[in-house]
Amino acid sequence: MTEPEPDTGLPSGWEVRHSNSKNLPYYFHAANKQSIWDPPAGTDPDRLRLYMTEHHLMPTTTAVAAAAAATAPPLPLSQDGSIRASHLLVKHRESRRPSSWKTALIHRTKDEARAMIADYEQRIRSGAITLGDLAATESDCSSAKKRGDLGFFKRGDMQREFEDAAFALAVGQISHGVESPSGIHLIERTG
Repeated sequence: MTEPEPDTGLPSGWEVRHSNSKNLPYYFHAANKQSIWDPPAGTDPDRLRLYMTEHHLMPTTTAVAAAAAATAPPLPLSQDGSIRASHLLVKHRESRRPSSWKTALIHRTKDEARAMIADYEQRIRSGAITLGDLAATESDCSSAKKRGDLGFFKRGDMQREFEDAAFALAVGQISHGVESPSGIHLIERTG
């Protein structure tokens, strides 16, 4: 096996690039011109996480940052009116599409989904885990592959309940549970 590159944690020949169309990082192998969204085999996950945090991701929200963000007004919108957010979605059997990348048919009740969201929110606010790390394994949305990142969006692009909550947040702030036709979300505004 090839030793991972020291600065990124990626195997030799691989580099992190940024997709302009999706506004997300991806992995590129220059010799064979291969590009993939998920880290290649042989990646050192701890070193990659450190590299990505320093060079490609928004800083994670800590309890101190969340407290500061709670008192700060939302930042102005970008020139085109868009913001960026990540989310963790828990679907239930009343969701408009009660299935996910993890489960063909979701049977949990809305109250069970609310309880799950409350538990996730408590873990995030305590600093035990970040929304992105939790979304990667627990979210019922396919954005889990991108740690919950939804990229940039404008008013009218998302469901109204989700959108209203996301636009009301300051950068770095995390919502409480937000109910939409898709299920129940925790939302973190990242830009």
